[in-house]
Amino acid sequence: MNIFICGDSTAQTYDPAQTLMVGWGQLLGDSLPGVTIRNHAKAGRSTRSFLNEGRLRELDQCIQPGDLLLIQFAHNDENEKPERHTEPWTSYTDNLSVFVRFARQHSAVPVLLTPICMRIWENGMLQETHGEYREAMHALAQRMEVPLIDAYRDSFRIVAAAGEEGSKAFFMHLAPGEDARYPEGLRDNAHTRRAGAARFAESIARGLIQAGLVPAP
Repeated sequence: MNIFICGDSTAQTYDPAQTLMVGWGQLLGDSLPGVTIRNHAKAGRSTRSFLNEGRLRELDQCIQPGDLLLIQFAHNDENEKPERHTEPWTSYTDNLSVFVRFARQHSAVPVLLTPICMRIWENGMLQETHGEYREAMHALAQRMEVPLIDAYRDSFRIVAAAGEEGSKAFFMHLAPGEDARYPEGLRDNAHTRRAGAARFAESIARGLIQAGLVPAP
């Protein structure tokens, strides 16, 4: 079985020789032995820009019946740049439905994934993010009868359990000189390093297994 991933920078595969940033899609295969991961996630892409750039066509000749197509977007759909932005209850779900239909046209199985949470703490409480986009995705999954893995809810629990300070180890909180790409250091609450990507990938793999979409190892 092949698992194809369409998403943004939070799922993307990065070169470990260049950065400590690691996307969950980069590590998904570690929890799913015997499954081939084909990661097409790309930084900065929303449902709009991913489709407008023709990136879905890259899968046209390689996705096969029975394969899974994991679809996870929202971070950049929320961006106000016109080439990225979508509205949650209209253009966002319209675009997600294009991915769903594409998979079904190839007799593959579409799987919607809510976005991973952001690490935003206020007054000692982890804040909810991606609200209407998550709600819209859930509604679309019901309407189109698509399996949904609630990666957001699982990631939120993981980050909340780690605490405000402990959860920094999951994200790109870097000291100066720690990462060659960010020589002055970084305080990034959206993108993960290996510890966070591994935890989120494990939870997504577990969700796929529990849903009966992939066999248990």
